[in-house]
Amino acid sequence: MADRADSVPGAGYEEQYEARYEERPSRTVAGAVLWRAGGAGSGIVLPDGCMDLLWVDGRLLVAGPDTAPHPAGEVPGSGFAGIRLAPGAAPALLGVPARLLRDRRVELADLWPAAEVRRLTARVASYGDPRAGLEELARLRTADGGLPDPLVAEVAARLRAGQGVAAVAGAVGLGERQLHRRSLDAFGYGPRTLGRILRLQRALALTRRGLPQAAVAAAAGYADQAHYTREVRALAGTTPGAYAAGAAYAAGSAGSAGAKREIPEPSGSRTTA
Repeated sequence: MADRADSVPGAGYEEQYEARYEERPSRTVAGAVLWRAGGAGSGIVLPDGCMDLLWVDGRLLVAGPDTAPHPAGEVPGSGFAGIRLAPGAAPALLGVPARLLRDRRVELADLWPAAEVRRLTARVASYGDPRAGLEELARLRTADGGLPDPLVAEVAARLRAGQGVAAVAGAVGLGERQLHRRSLDAFGYGPRTLGRILRLQRALALTRRGLPQAAVAAAAGYADQAHYTREVRALAGTTPGAYAAGAAYAAGSAGSAGAKREIPEPSGSRTTA
């Protein structure tokens, strides 16, 4: 599936897609990003807290929230389109707790009645661009009661801003255990893990801007550069230096055509490494 990062060109030391990657913000689904790509490459997808509804060679699938790097080619296909949903938005739309989809790519028919999925598959296929069909599907589900809990959106925003778990729990009026349970259903993991993932995405975005590693670590909120290095290894399976070198190469390779781009977080990703 596509990698999800933060709306900028450049990627990691291997490209997820060879070419023909495009994306744009959804006009009708708040916080969502629509994307398409010609086919999977040999890169990896990094965690970003997001979930995607995918169209792969005429099939509907769901990509759950990641806790570790995933190979870009784990879902085989020659053409991909998707709608990437912001952290916490997908469970209300899908009617499935995010914790059940953590680190998984599943057929939509495994989650919804087969007859309903066949009808929706035909509907998406009727659009010239499957992204438009996915966007309409998400819009209708949202209008039909699939709006995310405002508390969930606030939790994600506060964690993205770098607030600690205790501060977030106090701000939204929950105990830390309650917040953990709510976060498992909304994001697929607890608030501490989501905070680490969102902090990593902040750091990688700064790296793609060319900042030195020590400056990235300080600006993103790590205790020191060693802490930043450990987190990149743990969550991205690479090193800050290797990622920075790959991002510089990818930015140069993308050129004016915009190919070999990385996909933004709205969801969610995220980044190739």
